[in-house]
Amino acid sequence: MFAQGLRSAGWLAGLPALALIWASATLYAAPQIAETLEAAGARVAAGTATATGEPWLRLEARGRDLAAEGEAPDVGERETVLAKLAALEGPRRIVSEVGLVETATPFQWAAIRTGTARVALEGSRPVEIGRRALEARITGALAPGTYLDDTARAARGAPPDFASAAAFLAARLSGLAKGGRAAVSDTVLNLSGEALDVPAYEALRSALANPPAGFSIGRIEIVPPAVAQFRFAVEKSARGIVLDGFAPSAADREAALRAAAEAVPGGTVQDRLLTARGLDPAIDPKALIGFAFKLAELIQAGTVTFAEDTIAVTGDAIDAQAIPDAAALMREARPAGVKAGRVALAARPLSPYRVAIRRTPEAVTLTGHLPDDATRERVLAALRPRLFREPVVDRTRLADGAPPDLGTALAAAAPLVVNLAIGEVTVSDRALTLTGESLYREAAARLPDRLAEALPAGWTGQAAVSARQPAETRDPAACRAEAAATLDRASLRFPAGSATLAPTFYPVLDALAALAKACPTLRIAVSAPADPAKPKPAPGEGAAPTETPTAMAAPHEAPAATGSAPKPNPKPDPQESSAKPAAKLPPAPEPHAAAKKAEPAKPAAAKPAGTKTPPTQKAEKKPKEAADDPPLDLPRLRAQAVIEYLLQAGVRPDQVSAGPDAPAGPVAFALLP
Repeated sequence: MFAQGLRSAGWLAGLPALALIWASATLYAAPQIAETLEAAGARVAAGTATATGEPWLRLEARGRDLAAEGEAPDVGERETVLAKLAALEGPRRIVSEVGLVETATPFQWAAIRTGTARVALEGSRPVEIGRRALEARITGALAPGTYLDDTARAARGAPPDFASAAAFLAARLSGLAKGGRAAVSDTVLNLSGEALDVPAYEALRSALANPPAGFSIGRIEIVPPAVAQFRFAVEKSARGIVLDGFAPSAADREAALRAAAEAVPGGTVQDRLLTARGLDPAIDPKALIGFAFKLAELIQAGTVTFAEDTIAVTGDAIDAQAIPDAAALMREARPAGVKAGRVALAARPLSPYRVAIRRTPEAVTLTGHLPDDATRERVLAALRPRLFREPVVDRTRLADGAPPDLGTALAAAAPLVVNLAIGEVTVSDRALTLTGESLYREAAARLPDRLAEALPAGWTGQAAVSARQPAETRDPAACRAEAAATLDRASLRFPAGSATLAPTFYPVLDALAALAKACPTLRIAVSAPADPAKPKPAPGEGAAPTETPTAMAAPHEAPAATGSAPKPNPKPDPQESSAKPAAKLPPAPEPHAAAKKAEPAKPAAAKPAGTKTPPTQKAEKKPKEAADDPPLDLPRLRAQAVIEYLLQAGVRPDQVSAGPDAPAGPVAFALLP
């Protein structure tokens, strides 16, 4: 029956055995064929070694085919190598994937985590660094056992010390999950992905603060890790505030730190926050932080804790009134998505007992605690009669534990602080401190004695008040001598046909302005020159007749000069005023150090509308020459440019004026009596 079955199956019965023989032959012979092909091409690849010691040609056997990869220095060498490979006897065909070394602009390279122990390299790598040498630097920065899929191509244009930047970024990939990407674009380092855990995220933040020399940090998009139990806590004590738990982002962490610093001015803020996800998306993190600090304002010492969507507050209240205030906040002001937890506050006597009166130009503000309404009214009554426009802002609260004679001490100190330009009275138990700034030196010197006399028995006082320095004034004779010496050394010349200040003007005018501000009696007149007259060609020299220089009439007035200081208004000469109207001044350069580094552009000077032009001779019109002719009132424009600069530099309008036009040459200054 077996033989009969074989006869009926015919040749199909041999197919399984044939497939088994073919598979065995393939598995046995294929590796040997690949080794033979690669060995045949190894000699050709070895001949492509570069200055790095590594050949640029890479060969890979694909069945009976031989694939050639790499970047040839030029087209000729690529063709030569491909011809040598084609002459080999073993390969069935040569698959060429050989490119050319080009200049990459910008030079970009990236490393991408594609698996737990696998990283792909793409983009461009420096042609000056061998492929294996660069891979060795990168592998050393990665976790042991990480495999590289390197498809980066050699190119020119890499920044200096590229290998260090690549290794720095590769080391950061160890803290990122699958999909993390580290990239170089010229000298800018970019990083994106999700952190593996909280310690990895913190390590990434610390490492990115110190990039390799010559490189800068660009786009950083690191997603914090997720935690199962999100927690945020504000712990308050006499020493300051401790922040603990998590913040959803770096921006939220900074917001919490700012709120803590405002809550304890001058106190310490200890940051134990870590950045992590896990907060319910329905809860606004900034609203949660703000609400936590509102509760923290009501405690002397204690903790505000948010955990499992519930916020609670425990500790010592700042006063008895704070306990119902905290309960009201819990009922009425909780952010959306936050549940109300325990309010476990105890009212204890304040120690130390603090109150403050702060004086600013805008208002007088009371903060801290007072024992009763009568003391509050006594302090307000001592303040209000001495204030004219400034409001009194009362932010005090009532609490037990006040030191004896607190109202008397505050009522005595209130006039002293109100008479200051800015200042503050602070009370801690029975110690009172007055600080600030007085407008008058004599008043500041008398304040310590006045404070000591006004304080009740048993109180200690300390005053640290400084006087505002008055504006410097100098002897008028010395001012004139120094101004004369400064102007004698100056030789300020305008460019031909221009009313724009040259860079050489700025040091002299700045020094003159500084002297004028220190010398209120100094008066200066500025006289500017016209350009020298152009020589006329002699008759018979063949020169073409030209038009008589005319002023160009503008359809609109030139724009008025802009600046923060007012313009002087010198008395014009009646004859000069009837002959020509005053011209508008182009904007003067700002009196700033940066303006001295580059010569400002020359604005085109324009005559005011309505200016009459003299008759012209019959000659061929030359628009270019006419445009080059300076305006007729060029000296006045130049003088006004100098005056405008001095005004913007701080000189008073009554200290500087325009004098009569000067002869051709430098700008002339005169010291007026």
